[in-house]
Amino acid sequence: MIEVLPIAAVAPAEVERLLDRAFGTDRHGRTAYRIRAGMAAIPALSFAAIEGGALLGTIQCWPIRFAGDDGSEVAMVQLGPVAVTPDRQQAGIGRLLTAHALAAAETGGMADALTLIGDPEYYGRFFGFDAARTAAWRVPGPVERHRLLARGANVPAGAGALGPRVAALV
Repeated sequence: MIEVLPIAAVAPAEVERLLDRAFGTDRHGRTAYRIRAGMAAIPALSFAAIEGGALLGTIQCWPIRFAGDDGSEVAMVQLGPVAVTPDRQQAGIGRLLTAHALAAAETGGMADALTLIGDPEYYGRFFGFDAARTAAWRVPGPVERHRLLARGANVPAGAGALGPRVAALV
C-alpha cells in the first residue's frame, strides 16, 4: 500500500537520487529550476510516496512570484518536479502526489495562483491547468509556451516575469 508522507520524512539525498534518475543529473539548469533559484520548497505542499519503506515518488512546490510589467506582484506557487521512480511510472503515483499537493494547497490557502511547466493535456485534463493566461509571461530560460501552465483565481494574465519569491508565505 502506498503512503503519502511529508517529504521531510525522506532523507534529502534519497530525494536527490530519485530526481537524478527521473530527470537526469543535468536537471538543475532547466528553466523550472531557474524560476525558483535559491528558494526552499514549501514543506506543507511537498510530499513523498512510500511503499514498503521504498521511495516511489516525490512532489515539491516552491514559492515564486510574478512581477508584472505594470508594477504588480503576485505571490505564486510553482508545482513540481513530480518525480516517480522509472520502474513505477505510468502507475498513477505522480497523479496521486499531484492531487495530494493540490489538496494541501487548497486547505492551506495557497491555491489561488499555481503554475508549472508540463504536459498540457495531462495537467489540463486531470487538474485544470492551462496556458490561457501565460502567453505574455517571461521565464529565465527556454520554454515551450504551450507547456507553461497555470490555474487559480489570482493567476495574472498580463506581461511579466516569473522568478523566486523573496518574502515568505503568509
